[in-house]
Amino acid sequence: MKIEEVKSTIKTQRISAHTHVKGLGLNDDGSAIKVSSGLVGQEQAREAAGLVVDLIRAKRMAGRAILMAGPPGTGKTALALAIAHELGNKVPFSPMVGSEVYSSEIKKTEVLMEHFRRAIGLRIKENKEVYEGEVTEISPVETENPAGGFTKTVSHVVLGLKSAKGTKQLKLDPTIYENLQKERVEVGDVIYIEANSGAVKRQGRSDTFATEYDLEAEEYVPIPKGDVHKRKEVIQDVTLHDLDVANARPQGGQDIMSMMGQLLKQKKTEITDKLRREINKVVNKYIDEGIAELVPGVLFIDEVHMLDIECFTYLHRALESTISPIVIFATNRGKSTIRGTQDIVSPHGIPVDLLDRLLIIRTLPYTEEEMVQIIRIRAATENLTIEDSALQILGQIGSKATLRYAVQLLTPAAINAKICNRSQIEKSDIKDMTELFMDAKSSAEMLRENSEKYMK
Repeated sequence: MKIEEVKSTIKTQRISAHTHVKGLGLNDDGSAIKVSSGLVGQEQAREAAGLVVDLIRAKRMAGRAILMAGPPGTGKTALALAIAHELGNKVPFSPMVGSEVYSSEIKKTEVLMEHFRRAIGLRIKENKEVYEGEVTEISPVETENPAGGFTKTVSHVVLGLKSAKGTKQLKLDPTIYENLQKERVEVGDVIYIEANSGAVKRQGRSDTFATEYDLEAEEYVPIPKGDVHKRKEVIQDVTLHDLDVANARPQGGQDIMSMMGQLLKQKKTEITDKLRREINKVVNKYIDEGIAELVPGVLFIDEVHMLDIECFTYLHRALESTISPIVIFATNRGKSTIRGTQDIVSPHGIPVDLLDRLLIIRTLPYTEEEMVQIIRIRAATENLTIEDSALQILGQIGSKATLRYAVQLLTPAAINAKICNRSQIEKSDIKDMTELFMDAKSSAEMLRENSEKYMK
């Protein structure tokens, strides 16, 4: 099983609607601050989420799930992201939308399993023999090519490394020279080389060069302490999905047929249960030996009412697994028919037996005053200046239509103000935007009034 060079497969998300959320904004005693960390109001829901964070940190939440239920635009996704921020970067957070299970080339349960595995982290601790220091010299030594011809090959490379305690000159294999080139190592960089595998990791540029005027932004790091040759504990954070992907990739040869086969294969290949069982076996062995530690993360499933009875049955079983992440569901539906059934109506579109297992956090509609504060935070996040009177109008629009619609008017209104050679958003800009863009309620009303003009 490959662990040394596992590449992370965390999805790069740009959730611009919630970039202002930095945490739950709680006091030390767990009580919610009225306006803090990008969140406004929802005190009870935030305090409940704070208790959930404490349970996760204490590792007392395994096998449980949370449901965030409330009308649209009441901060359910914002709360889930705030929980992820509170837990820190090292705890895996995997967001998904219920309808994702239908928009893929693979089975519905396979999509759910993939997200479950993305949300389970593994912290691997290894004591490795390494050479670490600032590069003082890289000198490849060339010899005649044994195959003949005029070209020369690198027989070995002489590498000079300097640490706080001294310097060392190393004679290294040509394959390590290739690794140095891949990492783009230059004289003055701080690197470490693993003695057994020959893997090279560039940590940054030595801070003695920090006075230089580099064109690109460079990360400066101090010269390593201790000797150049040392034993070092290397900690690597991966998810179970990273291990699945690393071990599922076909190890084809370098011939043209193997390459063509990899190009022609489906974009997404299903990872077999057999492979996952093998990986679980190795992971459990590492945990028992104390080499690795399991870090249960958070799986956030938005629009959970979009899942069908088959998915709910699968979730029921998956939640009872010994290595299950903390699952947070979110829904804005009331009583609705469970997808995949003809006539089974259930609260939130979730089967009652699964609903019985969930801790339910309720989110309430925002007041007009709270909406004004949220819009003010959003404007500051997007570097927009807005008049107080325009903010009040947006608050009124939010309470009549939805908060999402009011927030969405901000950027078009800013563009409108710019066209009029103004740096500040005024009431007239908001009025113009409401005439150009409709909210969902107005659109539904217009459809009802002019239904005969539309196709059935």
